[in-house]
Amino acid sequence: MAEEMAKFLRRRVSLFKFSYWQFLFFITLIWIFTRSIVWKKNRNKIEKKVLSREFTLLMVYVCIIVIVRIVYFPWHHINGHIGTLNFDVSKIFPFKINIIPFKFLTDVYDGWQMNIVGNILMFVPVGIIWPFCFKKLNSVWKAFAAGFFFSFCIELSQLMFYDRCSDIDDLFLNSAGVFIGSALYFGMMQVFCRLKSDKI
Repeated sequence: MAEEMAKFLRRRVSLFKFSYWQFLFFITLIWIFTRSIVWKKNRNKIEKKVLSREFTLLMVYVCIIVIVRIVYFPWHHINGHIGTLNFDVSKIFPFKINIIPFKFLTDVYDGWQMNIVGNILMFVPVGIIWPFCFKKLNSVWKAFAAGFFFSFCIELSQLMFYDRCSDIDDLFLNSAGVFIGSALYFGMMQVFCRLKSDKI
C-alpha cells in the first residue's frame, strides 16, 4: 500500500498540465510586476509620457502572448478547447531536439510548407514592433540579435516539455522572420525621413 502511494505521489509531482489561460495568467503577472517596478522607478517623469510608453509596450506583450499560443500549445482544439502544455519529469529525457541545420529543406510531410512560412511570419512582427518600442534596437542587426536571442530562449525552454520539440531550423526560420520585419521597419523609417526632409 505504501509503495503504491509513493508511486502515485511521484506521478502527481512529476506531471503538470498547463492550460493556455494559466500560462497567459502567469505571463501577465510577470509583465505587470516588471512594468510596475519600471513605473515606480520613472514616477518622477512626466506622467503622460510614461503612460504613453506603457501603452506602446502593450504591443510587445501582445506579440509575446500570440507567439506563446502558437509555439507551446496544440494548434487544433481538443473537445473545443486549446490543448494543454504537459510537463513530466519522467518523460523529459532524452530531449526531443533536432540539431541538424536546414533539415526542413528535405523533410517533406503534410503541412511542411505551412510550417516553414508560419515560423517566418510569426516573428516578422517582432522585427517591426521591438525596434519601434525599444530605441536601443536602432539597427537591423541589433533587432535581429534581440529576436534571435528571444527565439533561442523559446527553443531552449521547449526541452522541458516532452510533447514539444526544439529545432535549430525553427531558430533559423524565426530569425529570418525577425530580419525581414526589421528590414521592413527600418526601410519604412528611411522613406519616412526622406519624405519629411523633402517637405522641409
